[in-house]
Amino acid sequence: MKNQAGAKKTDLSELERVRNRTTFLYLEHARLNRQDSAILVTDSQGTVFVPAAIISVLMLGPGVEVTHRAMELMGDSGMSVIWVGERGVRQYAHGRALSHSSLLLEAQAKLVSNKRSRLMVARKMYQMRFPNEDVSHYSMQALRGKEGARVRRVYQEASERTGVPWTKRTYRPDDFDSSTPINQALTAAHQALYGLSYSVIVALGASAGLGFVHTGHDLSFVYDFADLYKAEVSIPVAFEVVKNAEENANIGRLTRLAMRDAFVDGKLLVRMVTDLKSILGIDPDDEPVETMNLWDDREGLQKFGVQYHEEEKVESQ
Repeated sequence: MKNQAGAKKTDLSELERVRNRTTFLYLEHARLNRQDSAILVTDSQGTVFVPAAIISVLMLGPGVEVTHRAMELMGDSGMSVIWVGERGVRQYAHGRALSHSSLLLEAQAKLVSNKRSRLMVARKMYQMRFPNEDVSHYSMQALRGKEGARVRRVYQEASERTGVPWTKRTYRPDDFDSSTPINQALTAAHQALYGLSYSVIVALGASAGLGFVHTGHDLSFVYDFADLYKAEVSIPVAFEVVKNAEENANIGRLTRLAMRDAFVDGKLLVRMVTDLKSILGIDPDDEPVETMNLWDDREGLQKFGVQYHEEEKVESQ
């Protein structure tokens, strides 16, 4: 049998936890290959090596070519890979996550499948946005109204603080440049936040599609989760970028860099991991045990990998 080139597949126990990784890296117009345990990135400006095990999410923009060996390393390292549009504005596809445990996924599916528990989780997420007020008895309609008023206030306060004019949120997903500078910055900032939110959700083994507030979309839970941090992170960053940007500046690039700094400085990845587990009722200190069992409606969980037909033969003799 032909020996495999490059470094051996990394054991999950050797990889960095998602909370300790670099938040995200956006690449466009580059070729990605592999050298040992690093992604070899080559573009018109030269070549750099990116250690695969320390990146949380890799955003691949237009003009990126990826070799099979590079994708193999990304998958083995648990790096979330998403294919996005120019400036990271739209997500088109994604790769496999880090965790092989279904603990969070099963908890999420159980919570979202029951009306009472789903409402409980939705209220819990709204409570995170209103820490000084008890919202445990509010209806979803009332919560949507409170959230709408809060977001409008956040936009207005950011405008007054930075001096950046603000009217309303308008954008065209297929035409980034047609928006005003502040709307361009908000689009780029929110997309970066969506990317990081998506990465945390899938890296921990939860489902991006099983939302509690949003529903009916394969990224419903991503929108749920990202909404927890917009007022604190992406909205202020967008207004600051526009305030300090020079005329004809690349707003998308400046915003991505500012968001990356905000993620690191605010240790957002660590908070997201803790928050996600808390939302789904999992102890934040618990690390999922990656085991495989067989389900039985009468006898409970049964061992995986046992030759049960051989056992039946022994018992019948």
